[in-house]
Amino acid sequence: MLYSLIYMKILGNSIQIKEINEIIKQVAPTDISVLVTGESGTGKELVANAIHQNSKRSNKPLITVNCGAIPEGIIESELFGHTKGSFTGAIESRAGYFEMADKGTIFLDEIGDMPLATQVKILRVLESGEFMKVGGTKKVFVDVRVIAATNKNLAEEVAHKNFREDLYFRLKSVNINIPPLRERKPDIDIMFDYFIKNVCERNNITFAGIDDDAMDYIRNYIWYGNARELRNFCESIVILNPNKKISLEDVKKNLYTEVYESRQLPAIPTVTRDFTEQDIIIRALIELKSDILDVKKMINSKTQEITKANSDDDFVIKYDEIKDLNAEDIESKLLTYLLKLYKWDINKVSDNLGQTPRNIYRKIKKYKLDKYNIV
Repeated sequence: MLYSLIYMKILGNSIQIKEINEIIKQVAPTDISVLVTGESGTGKELVANAIHQNSKRSNKPLITVNCGAIPEGIIESELFGHTKGSFTGAIESRAGYFEMADKGTIFLDEIGDMPLATQVKILRVLESGEFMKVGGTKKVFVDVRVIAATNKNLAEEVAHKNFREDLYFRLKSVNINIPPLRERKPDIDIMFDYFIKNVCERNNITFAGIDDDAMDYIRNYIWYGNARELRNFCESIVILNPNKKISLEDVKKNLYTEVYESRQLPAIPTVTRDFTEQDIIIRALIELKSDILDVKKMINSKTQEITKANSDDDFVIKYDEIKDLNAEDIESKLLTYLLKLYKWDINKVSDNLGQTPRNIYRKIKKYKLDKYNIV
């Protein structure tokens, strides 16, 4: 964990992280709900842990729930529990996560993926501390602090009717937003040293140091995966180069592999085509997709003229086709492309986009996509 030994706080020396640690100090002793926002890999769960560990509930459970990983059909049973015989397979009564977290804290990660029907029950728990188990007839009362997190823009989700407005305002009593690592360059050296030391201690490896130009490259690299990507990079660079001083070539080789090979870009059908540098950039930008608005901003920031690439496949996404589209049009076009590519295999589409199948179905309905018109 990225905490000091005296006071549980997030590791970093940037102004943003210092401000976040101050907010944690202020809100931790209270019972107020907290909404943590930020891109994937920025450390939202670490903030939740720091709040809990510095609270009066620190000796009670901290239950972490990934809302996006629980199928819609069983999420209420997982959260609130169920009674024996309430549905097929319910051979005994079971306590849900909220009961397990009684007197402690529950961390609802990826709350932006929670079904609307479940959001109603979450709001009731926040307001009154009560709920009923699935199939139950008696109210259950709990004393639970709620911390929620998402990498989505919940204000936009509210506007698109994907998230309840009343729950949104109830959750964001305090909103802690974690900026991406590329906007917190002073934190990179500190985190690099921490991750390197950690991997060396765990694997009994000696770190022989790193060249100055290699470290400069790391500082100026755009860490799309944020702290999580930096941690994985540190682990691989040390393990693959034991007892060797890390050079710029070592760093570039590892990071280029990370960007262009390891990441799952939207698959492009095999066609006879000369890809331009801009094609690769656009594919990488679309892959990020954690915030489609960032894609729009980055596309619009390009000022140089683009040379169109010839292709026999009229469904390959090109820069000149999306540069003037709004955020929703880009998302719709990308989804339509992947549905065609994978012949409407929703599981493959969801894996490619890093989203739940439930969210894919919701977007298909949102954009009114028709299976029989996309073949």
